[in-house]
Amino acid sequence: MRLKRSRFSNFSISIVILCLIIFAVGIARADDRFVDNGDGTVTDRKTGLMWAQTDSMGDITWLDAKLYSENIILSTYHDWRMPTVNELESLFDETLEKYETICGHRVKTHPLIELSCGFIWSSEERSISAFAYNFSRGYVYKDRKTRYRGFRALPVRGVTR
Repeated sequence: MRLKRSRFSNFSISIVILCLIIFAVGIARADDRFVDNGDGTVTDRKTGLMWAQTDSMGDITWLDAKLYSENIILSTYHDWRMPTVNELESLFDETLEKYETICGHRVKTHPLIELSCGFIWSSEERSISAFAYNFSRGYVYKDRKTRYRGFRALPVRGVTR
């Protein structure tokens, strides 16, 4: 039995191969987005931000998160601060597999940035409340500044591109 060869089969195979190559290049570029600086910091090439590689590693109120972020010295830099909501949101990646934090939350962020729990305080505040980002589910919400259980600080600074 002889199979007929379609005149489009070579074309179809070429399209599939091209799509796979484009997909692979996209993955490589995504992996190149974050650079481990080897000094406890990670640089995000997409946003031009440098992040602490780990969060505060313990429950923290909003005010203590602010003080922690503004007074930490990492890689000889003294200009660390709390991130904005948009900056935190840029770290959440729905396409990544969740990993479990030490507090038991499962989060989605690049593995070079190690979160110890799922909620990170932002710099944005309103009276007795402030905004935090939930890395378990990928959304922003408001809570009392005095809340601390499960909340962390993740310092950030701008870098010159």
